Amino acid sequence: MHLIDLITRKRDGGRLTTAEWRAFAAEYAADRYPDYQVAALLMAIYFRGLDDEEGFALLQGMLESGGRLDFTGLGKPVVDKHSTGGVGDKVSIPLAPLVAACGVAVPMMSGRGLGHTGGTLDKLESIPGFNTQLSLAEAKAQVERIGCVLIGQTGEIAPADKKLYALRDATGTVEAIPLIAASIMSKKLAEGLNGLVLDVKTGAGAFMPELDRALTLAKTMVAIGEQCGCPTVVLMTNMDHPLGVACGNALEIEESLDILRGGGPADTREVTIALGEQMLVLAGMAADQGAARSQLEDALASGKALEKFREIVAAQGGDPRVVDDPERILPRAKEQTLVVASHAGVVHRVEPRVIGRGIIALGGGRLTMEDAVDPSVGFRILVRPGTHVKAGTPLAGVLARDSAGLEIGSACVREAVIIGEGDVTPQPLISHRVTAAGVHALDAA
Repeated sequence: MHLIDLITRKRDGGRLTTAEWRAFAAEYAADRYPDYQVAALLMAIYFRGLDDEEGFALLQGMLESGGRLDFTGLGKPVVDKHSTGGVGDKVSIPLAPLVAACGVAVPMMSGRGLGHTGGTLDKLESIPGFNTQLSLAEAKAQVERIGCVLIGQTGEIAPADKKLYALRDATGTVEAIPLIAASIMSKKLAEGLNGLVLDVKTGAGAFMPELDRALTLAKTMVAIGEQCGCPTVVLMTNMDHPLGVACGNALEIEESLDILRGGGPADTREVTIALGEQMLVLAGMAADQGAARSQLEDALASGKALEKFREIVAAQGGDPRVVDDPERILPRAKEQTLVVASHAGVVHRVEPRVIGRGIIALGGGRLTMEDAVDPSVGFRILVRPGTHVKAGTPLAGVLARDSAGLEIGSACVREAVIIGEGDVTPQPLISHRVTAAGVHALDAA
């Protein structure tokens, strides 16, 4: 099969057969196609799209290109969560141990930074020694032993997707709905799940800013899950501003620990709890969301969730002292400063993409697949849309490795935080729930 034929057919608006998509995934996973040609196919998909049959065929090809986890006989339900990505979105880190502490097996597979968004793996790897690159056998054994693992996509699981994931980031094709759906679902379906909960972001900082496109993605992934026998639920959550306070790898580990201690910013905590509710209900561990919330809050208040995270860190080679003394164990930026408001008014916007690009400019993210990441740098965002400020009110803290970084970060904050006159009404934090039964608008604010 000549890849150039597939590229030109898709470029010209044609479609590829199921057999061709599955063969493409197998050949690319085996390194038989050069990245420059695959990049051309990705761009053709971005502009021309895939129909439902093509998208499912690509997903099946990705799934079949590698191995799968099998938890038959485990004796407990297996449920995972995935987010489409946002700025300050560290929810997976406290959520996995929290749900595991409630008796659900959570084989959480995450990714690295993609575009302007941060990556869970980069955040976890800011913990000294933490190993996210476990084999399937090691990951399975850890889930069987302690109920949770936090890993990256190994070469064993959907290797075609692993390669495409990095190439999409480097070629400006991240936002294509068929590629997002196939990427997420191929990894998750390889985990041997009994259920899946997805956090699809909408708003200015999301890959799908428009609600209608984000809902299309959500419905696509729910349909794929149902078709493959994996009940799937989506919560649509707001990314018009960064989630929580911390934005940057080590900083977000600190905030995750705050959540596990029962504190943390209200929005980060609420999204974590809301997703956890859906996971417990899907797992059959709670009759409804109210009962699930009580279990989750008990796990936080009792310290069980925090201890589960300590167990995970130790099991994966990290320094468990991070749980008790994150300021001493995590990497620390050499320089920091506060950016304050130049005039009084109301915060109208905190542009998440500007903050996300700022983290990359500080060295905390990637412009190319080969870039190293500085885990210590980032921002602490101290205001939200609707916050009333005076001249001199702190807007954000900037953490950088040198004085030049402080200047770059300060300029990003001044660009990102828009102060105007008149009150603003923030968008709901969680706007919709999507299931096989349809789309349900929520009242959560």
